[in-house]
Amino acid sequence: MGRSHYPVWLLRGESAPGGVMFKVEILAWSEARSHASRIRREVFVQEQGVPVQLELDKWDARCEHALAFVEGTVIGTGRLLPDGHIGRIAVLKDYRGKGYARAILQALLDHARSRGENATAQNAQSDAALFYQMFGSGEQKSATRDAA
Repeated sequence: MGRSHYPVWLLRGESAPGGVMFKVEILAWSEARSHASRIRREVFVQEQGVPVQLELDKWDARCEHALAFVEGTVIGTGRLLPDGHIGRIAVLKDYRGKGYARAILQALLDHARSRGENATAQNAQSDAALFYQMFGSGEQKSATRDAA
């Protein structure tokens, strides 16, 4: 799998004055693993108390992973399963509330569509379910307290 790039200039009110260069890359697990697993551990395991054994799973190696970069620093991640389900969207605390999770989700939706799939969010944490629904990503299979 090659890299897919989704460059985005953030809109006013969502970035520092003058704009911040932001991009999302879609990568294989072999390329995304070190950054994605670090961010997911911080967000899901340390902040939210998800058991570490639930956070990384057998699906990671089969998924395509989004990495979000702000000025070259990886600040967020998400994944697209082979069946078109999206999950594990996580953004580092200092970067939340600025539209980055929205951009990660949009890049994963766009990437799934480029593969001819209709992507949906699955097993979203109950507090994230509304976020996914705002993007028309389909009905939630279930609302859980796992790493989604």
